[in-house]
Amino acid sequence: MRTTFPFILFYKLKMFLLFFGIIFLMHACETKTTKKIQKKKYSAEIEKFIAKADTFYDHNKIDSSLLYFNKALALSNPDVNYVQYVYVLSSIADILTIDSDYATSEELLTRTLPYLSKIKEPIYARNVYSFMAYNYHNTYDFENALLYHKKALKLPATSFKKAVILKDIATVFMDQKKYKTAIEILKPLTSEKIVFKKWPQFGKQFHADVLVNLGYCYFKLKQSIAINYYRESLKINLKVNNKYSLYHIYRLFSEFYQESNPKLALIYAKKSYEQAYLVKSARNRVNSLAQLIRTSEGNALKKYSHDYIKIIDSITEGRRRAKNQFSNMKYLSKKDKEENLQLKTDKIENELELEREKNRNFILYVIIAFSLTSLLFLFYYLVSKGRREKIDAVYKSETQIARKLHTELSYDIYETLSFAKKNELSHDNKEKFLSHLNNIYSKTRNISRENSEILTDENFEKVLKEMISGYSSSKLNIIVNGLSTFSWSKIDRVKKITVFRVVQEIFNQVKNRNSSLASITFKIDQGEIIITYADNSSEIHNQNNLNERFANIENRLKLIKGTFNVSLNQNQGFKVLIKFPI
Repeated sequence: MRTTFPFILFYKLKMFLLFFGIIFLMHACETKTTKKIQKKKYSAEIEKFIAKADTFYDHNKIDSSLLYFNKALALSNPDVNYVQYVYVLSSIADILTIDSDYATSEELLTRTLPYLSKIKEPIYARNVYSFMAYNYHNTYDFENALLYHKKALKLPATSFKKAVILKDIATVFMDQKKYKTAIEILKPLTSEKIVFKKWPQFGKQFHADVLVNLGYCYFKLKQSIAINYYRESLKINLKVNNKYSLYHIYRLFSEFYQESNPKLALIYAKKSYEQAYLVKSARNRVNSLAQLIRTSEGNALKKYSHDYIKIIDSITEGRRRAKNQFSNMKYLSKKDKEENLQLKTDKIENELELEREKNRNFILYVIIAFSLTSLLFLFYYLVSKGRREKIDAVYKSETQIARKLHTELSYDIYETLSFAKKNELSHDNKEKFLSHLNNIYSKTRNISRENSEILTDENFEKVLKEMISGYSSSKLNIIVNGLSTFSWSKIDRVKKITVFRVVQEIFNQVKNRNSSLASITFKIDQGEIIITYADNSSEIHNQNNLNERFANIENRLKLIKGTFNVSLNQNQGFKVLIKFPI
């Protein structure tokens, strides 16, 4: 009767909590319906705008891309569509970085930070960190640039993406004029094994960029080997027809030959300008014109200087217009968003819904109060049950020890007392009598050790060694190997207790055998601890009998996912092999 009532009570409580748990979940689902509807309604439309924006971006139509990204941003609710919200903001920030509006770009990227922890895919956080690093790099804040590049590098990614980040880090070191540090990063990246499986051509372009950066580092260190890296990079860029990189490599060739061969330097400067003109990049044209100015003379110098000033003025005016356009888009986006939210609020809120919400909250409070009371009762019941089980376990342990003392010591004590009564304790009889007493002491000590607490702190190795040594005698020599070859402090407490008990049981099984030599070896191999025991007993064994005798050890090892194998030695004795993961 004592155990049946709590079981029935516990079962009823479980069913009751399950019932009210279902009601609570239904309520929670109902309160989230509005957000789910909103998400389904707007996600598809946002994706359409994002797809168009990405297409325009891929075709280098930056203004159109920015327009559609802003349309997607107007519909994005960061509390509902936070993945799309982060992607859109980081994409706009990327465009602004390209257009050198680093301050606005950083402001947009900062708005994404609270939502990064909600997104499982690491690509979004990696993009945000990389774009922030680019902004800091372009504004000469090299320490923060390295900080955010390293944040991006810590996130999970393919080998190609990690290689790209490492190249970006090397670029920061190059701008810090730490060319040797940059070389140490870039050299391992020259391997052509780093490929981009989705678009193999990108892998080739990346390889060419690494080579040209490596060449530039050697050029700055005044080492002629730089030209070899330039030529190899040019060869790859011509093969894949990468116009953006060709402008840069031709400019570097011009710088390389500027002092040693001015005519060749001028030829490469013109080639660089031609490539910059083809890709319609005002910033690249400015850089190419700067190199042309350095390598030209006379009327050509005047012409290139005039073109340089004209393009600089055009870029300044373009940036001002783009900034005004973005500010206007941001204002309209915010206004449209507020109007949409107001309309949705007017439709959702009414008196009936408020009344229903009030009733649901009242029921919810009652459920929470009842659930807490039930859980409190359940807690005290389980604590009480645990105490009773502990008392029962102590009683069983005491009974087992008493039974073992009676079984193993009663005959020895009786025999010792009889010997003392029948014989005078002369010299020879005294030695025999002391031998009997020593035997009783050894058995008592072993029983005590088997049921005593096991130390699992830094003294575990010492305690384990002492326990093994306790089985050594004048008749049995025990060799222990490898016990100190690894740190036991790193092993789990439960596993140390299991090792202690398993080794103890092995020696308990063999203490009454006629072995004269036993060895036990400890070692770690491939993440596993391996314990090997062997002796030279001449006693004849049966394999099945051995398995039965060591069944308790096998059961202990199952708790720590270990394996146990016992086998007869070829000549005499037997061998035990134990393995379990660290």
